[in-house]
Amino acid sequence: MEKLVRMIAGEIVTSPDPGKTMKKWREVFEITQGELAEAMEISPSTVSDYESNRRESPGIKVIRRFIETLIKIDKERGYPIVKKLDMDEKDNSDAFEVHNFSSIINGIDFVKIIDGSVIANNEVLEKKKVYGYTLLDSLKVMLEFQYADFQKLYGSISERAFIFTQVTTGRSPMIAVKLAPIKPSVVVIHGLKKKDVDPFAIKIAEKENIPLVLVDGDVVKIRETLKKY
Repeated sequence: MEKLVRMIAGEIVTSPDPGKTMKKWREVFEITQGELAEAMEISPSTVSDYESNRRESPGIKVIRRFIETLIKIDKERGYPIVKKLDMDEKDNSDAFEVHNFSSIINGIDFVKIIDGSVIANNEVLEKKKVYGYTLLDSLKVMLEFQYADFQKLYGSISERAFIFTQVTTGRSPMIAVKLAPIKPSVVVIHGLKKKDVDPFAIKIAEKENIPLVLVDGDVVKIRETLKKY
């Protein structure tokens, strides 16, 4: 548990926007501003001020109390989030990589960061929140994973981008997304032109209301860029 506290604290302290990072973690733990304020015995406006950076950046004592309160509330609920976060640390493999951002990224901004091209559901992109990404080797995931294993790809935060590499038509990744009980915010396919994407993959994206994005930059550079967030 102490390792988790240090990890979250490190994200907040080193973040260029501590308030957004605090907000991200509150939302990750699925706690409202009111619930957090009551548990910390402060006013909801104080929580709001911290998250919007209207109040001076919190000191380490406030940050630790904030994190301990998140965990305390989660404990009262049976540790659903703490257990998922622990799973995140254990389940990265050569088939996929899970990374959470230090703050929330709007869907439009995410596409700009990766220099992507939207081919489905561009109109809903602005409403999408991206808390992190999962980089997937499509071939390895499809060959090695069982249906029950797909929860590992979402980690603790389902509102994330799936970035599929080693894709031939995009059909199989989108079928996997359709069958999964939890949906990502955005699906990114690497290495294909629009003309090469199976129309069925686009239809699935449209039906599931998930923005489908193409990107053809170097995967290593894309990964390095996203790791900065």
